[in-house]
Amino acid sequence: MTQRRAILSGSTFEEQIGYARAVVDGDRVHVSGTTGFDYTTMTISDDVVEQAEQCLRNIGAALAEAGCGFADVVRVRYLLPDRADFEPCWPVLRRHFGDVRPAATMLECGLADPRMKIEIEVDARRPDVR
Repeated sequence: MTQRRAILSGSTFEEQIGYARAVVDGDRVHVSGTTGFDYTTMTISDDVVEQAEQCLRNIGAALAEAGCGFADVVRVRYLLPDRADFEPCWPVLRRHFGDVRPAATMLECGLADPRMKIEIEVDARRPDVR
């Protein structure tokens, strides 16, 4: 039987809205849309590139707790209110995903808080889990 486990980051949004940062389901890891908030201080930079870096730190922590890492990501979704902000983030994204080459989608859409300039969601497969 597949074991399902929720991973919480401590974000106040998880409690207020009712979701988990990530869900581990067997060999699959589904990381929720993750923004550039530093969850320890609940602060967010005004700079989209700094937000992208923080998104990836938050995602990396969830992946590590799930027993995998960026090399195990198979799908990534980028959500931005302003598509012009996407290209400045490319070097940061390439550092994490350039060798992995996951399937990827970028969408221009509104986000929950006007301070949020990027949200990133990933799916990964845990190695050595059958």
